[in-house]
Amino acid sequence: MKVLITGITGMVGSHLAEYVLNHHPEADVYGLVRWRSPLDNISSILPQIKLFQAELRDLASMVNLMKEVRPDRVFHLAAQSYVTTSFTAPADTLHTNVIGTTNLLDAVRITGINPRVHICSSSEVYGQVREDELPIRENNPFRPASPYAVSKVGEDMVALQYFLSYGIQTIRTRMFTHTGPRRGDVFAESAFAKQVAEIEAGVRPNPMKVGNLNSVRTFTDVRDAVRAYWLLLEKCPAGEVYNIGGVRTMLVGEMLDMLKSMATCPIEHEVDPKLLRPSDVTMQIPDISKFQAATGWHPEISLETTLLDLLNYQRARFRNRP
Repeated sequence: MKVLITGITGMVGSHLAEYVLNHHPEADVYGLVRWRSPLDNISSILPQIKLFQAELRDLASMVNLMKEVRPDRVFHLAAQSYVTTSFTAPADTLHTNVIGTTNLLDAVRITGINPRVHICSSSEVYGQVREDELPIRENNPFRPASPYAVSKVGEDMVALQYFLSYGIQTIRTRMFTHTGPRRGDVFAESAFAKQVAEIEAGVRPNPMKVGNLNSVRTFTDVRDAVRAYWLLLEKCPAGEVYNIGGVRTMLVGEMLDMLKSMATCPIEHEVDPKLLRPSDVTMQIPDISKFQAATGWHPEISLETTLLDLLNYQRARFRNRP
């Protein structure tokens, strides 16, 4: 079996590659990278995987990739995934996420291969939901509140269209907040953990800087998330869409308090207006019963473990800096 992972150098892609290598040794793992992609997250598995340089925004590049690899399974994780950046670069976000996904699926169509394709949409497509709509189900209306969310609506619908029009075996997920080691520094949990590590080391003064602490999030460990993604292509029918998320729901401020409690010194914080979004999504509580019924999946890693592993990851990165 040939498994192709776009975004293999990111947090989710690198953990997924490790999961496949550790639990499905019969699979050959291929990764899509760009010439400037940092390889830090996959440095320990480089001898075990095969990397191909390609560009999602270039159809010819994607056709060449599909002809060369001819994958049996595709996990499409590559994206411009930072909501704040999408407000400053909306067109680039739409091009990368919508046109990039279209090119990937068109390359599958043009080459005539028939892989099962996971398209990673996002819980952000639901936007600001009403309290009577909680927990959020897959049939909830889309109310995208950022250019990133709009791009994920487009990606989601393109995947459905390629299934309906061409029979491409797409299966979509709308993953809710997931985090853990290797999380990008621009995301709240990792930004918090990085600042805690810096304050502990005495290279950053109190208080740490934070954004909106009143949003409600349901957290999942990235290692539980990639296990869910594998089960998705193992057990779920093409053309379907599934919410995936954890079972620990809390305010972002409560998550911050958990991280602060793990610090080795007192940590203070203050809100930085520059970290507040023009519009925000404050209620993210998923109904994951459809996915659980299809796969039997449930989260196994506690949020306490996730946050401690994330904090230790940041501590180690700080110690290893030149």
